[in-house]
Amino acid sequence: MTEGMLALIKHRLKQADDSVEEAKVLLKEKMSHRAVMNRLYYAMFYAVLALLQEKQIGTSIHIGTISLFDKEFIKTGIFDKGMSKVLHRAFELRQKGDYMEQAEVTKKNVDEILPEAINFVNKIKKHLLTEK
Repeated sequence: MTEGMLALIKHRLKQADDSVEEAKVLLKEKMSHRAVMNRLYYAMFYAVLALLQEKQIGTSIHIGTISLFDKEFIKTGIFDKGMSKVLHRAFELRQKGDYMEQAEVTKKNVDEILPEAINFVNKIKKHLLTEK
């Protein structure tokens, strides 16, 4: 792995960590659940981008990124199917909050995804940083 590739992976992982922290601040400050969900989804998305960078593959659309994650890391058994489920669920909730009229992301949704997002990011960080 080149130095540049490792730097980009670390940058994406920092974006993931920052997004988790931003979600926690938004939650603490009683900001919208939509905004919290957005940051939680992006935390997972950035972690997946780090994984894909390692394999030197990617796509410019979110659903393509999720599909590549499933193909390269779930179907191959590197990560368990639960990680795919939580990523898909966070994507669905982010879409709901950001794009659907009169749709609401609830506190229950945030409470469901927050620990899962933290676990998701941590598993990917462990995989990427302990193998290097």
